[in-house]
Amino acid sequence: MAVFETLFPTSLYRASFRPMGSLEKTCLSIAAEDKAGQRWSRDHGYGGYTSYVSLDDLTRRASIFADLEKTLDGHVKTFARGLRFERKRLKLDSIWINVMEKGAVHAAHIHPHSAVSGTYYVTAPPGSGAIRFEDPRLGLMMAAPTRKAGHFVDVAPKPGLLLLWESWLRHGVEVSRSQGAKAKRISISFNYA
Repeated sequence: MAVFETLFPTSLYRASFRPMGSLEKTCLSIAAEDKAGQRWSRDHGYGGYTSYVSLDDLTRRASIFADLEKTLDGHVKTFARGLRFERKRLKLDSIWINVMEKGAVHAAHIHPHSAVSGTYYVTAPPGSGAIRFEDPRLGLMMAAPTRKAGHFVDVAPKPGLLLLWESWLRHGVEVSRSQGAKAKRISISFNYA
């Protein structure tokens, strides 16, 4: 008798919830005021705006981010329980705003020094670029034949979509092809340690 077992699965947590209050307006307002973030984004060819290197106080700066943190805490706790983490109490380590415009792309990367990372989509116009997760075994496959399922999983962004993954999972954002006046994709990314 032959048996297939799945060893060391890679988990992706998905949930949806409505944005609280005026999250889109708050993100755009902060982006308009954050000159350091605008400068860093421009100097590094970000294709939009990120507060990743400029602001570390969003949950104190705007109460809507403190409310979002409480919601995220519950989802991260559920995810950690599903992953069977011995230490299920993780703490928000960093949170930042991303406003990506047409043509923007975010190269594949990981989030060192974190346990769980995630993204919450506030707005996601059609064609605004999927998040792409890479098979973590890719660099180890050596002479393995190509698989029918491929080595990447793309998840299309949708307003209200929350994604959580372990921080070592390599991911990036495909090029945004959104058009028109509302072509900006707004997301909030974060790490738990």
